[in-house]
Amino acid sequence: MKTRLLILEDGTVFTGTAFGSDQASQGEVVFTTGMTGYQETLSDPSFYGQIITLTYPLIGNYGINRDDFESITPAIRGFVVRELSEQPSNWRSDMSLDAYLTAQNIPGIEGIDTRKLTRIIRAKGAVRAILTEADARVNVEEVVAKLQDTAFITHHVREVSAKTAYPSPGRGKRVVLIDFGMKHGILRELNQRDCDVIVVPYNTTAEQILAMHPDGIMLSNGPGNPMDVEEGIETVKNLIGKVPMFGICLGHQIFAVAAGASSFKLPFGHRGGNHPVKDLRTGRTDITSQNHGYAIDMDSLKGTDLELTHVALNDGTCEGVRHKKFPIFTVQYHPEASPGPEDSNHLFDEFIEMMEIEAAKENQHA
Repeated sequence: MKTRLLILEDGTVFTGTAFGSDQASQGEVVFTTGMTGYQETLSDPSFYGQIITLTYPLIGNYGINRDDFESITPAIRGFVVRELSEQPSNWRSDMSLDAYLTAQNIPGIEGIDTRKLTRIIRAKGAVRAILTEADARVNVEEVVAKLQDTAFITHHVREVSAKTAYPSPGRGKRVVLIDFGMKHGILRELNQRDCDVIVVPYNTTAEQILAMHPDGIMLSNGPGNPMDVEEGIETVKNLIGKVPMFGICLGHQIFAVAAGASSFKLPFGHRGGNHPVKDLRTGRTDITSQNHGYAIDMDSLKGTDLELTHVALNDGTCEGVRHKKFPIFTVQYHPEASPGPEDSNHLFDEFIEMMEIEAAKENQHA
């Protein structure tokens, strides 16, 4: 077995066993707390450019199957686990996690103290790091200097968004889904409700979207800082008040910024399938799936037409808003789960109902 190093920008070095690809890889190290769902996690486009640390100690025990991908091509830079299962046991398993990461040219490291790494991230925030083979030629001081001199990525969305528009036909409501790094779970939920979906790239203009005559617009999840997605913010600004909208994760942030709010970077983000969120409208608490490094500043909602609807019970941050005048609502978490609990799946039904109500209003005025 080959030895591999995980070197952090603060000079911390973890030594473990290599799996997956043999290539070196650099990225931002984050952690996620899900006990299951590693296949959905590694294929989630919201993890673009990141090295993922799994806090659950045993990973890979049910292998990789054909059904649980959230994108066709994973965008992660590396995978960090405490213990890798070399012999998966599950009737759906097609291959091992090691074999899959090797095929996708993604390096992994096992056998390190993931609790220590998680504590570093919680104390210092997401940090830049490199995965590299243990070699006498590796100069840790030079690697650390390089990491500290490397800027964080700012072009996440353009790398994971669809390049051209494409349909996912249905006979129900026409939904234009703006792809900021969409998980397939969102499209799946809309398809299950027979929506006639058109997926469009992140930089599609409001005029182009309105020309498709949508009944509603879905703003997808995605990676990175919402302030970097200038084209998406401009598009959403020009769509407010025109068509019902539903936003998820990055889509929630982009909408809130377009409506006058501001965002900020969380110390270490929310990633995992066990985050409690309270719906202020009903008092209901859902356990939610989350994956984001930025949030909307609740104080910045003052003076806007946005109303706070959901709050994270762990840290009190904004988890959802709705527009006071127009049929638009957004949430920071993932109601499509994948992975995680499906407590908030009902939000897709609320979106359908909202489109039906608006269609009925238009018919009355016709």
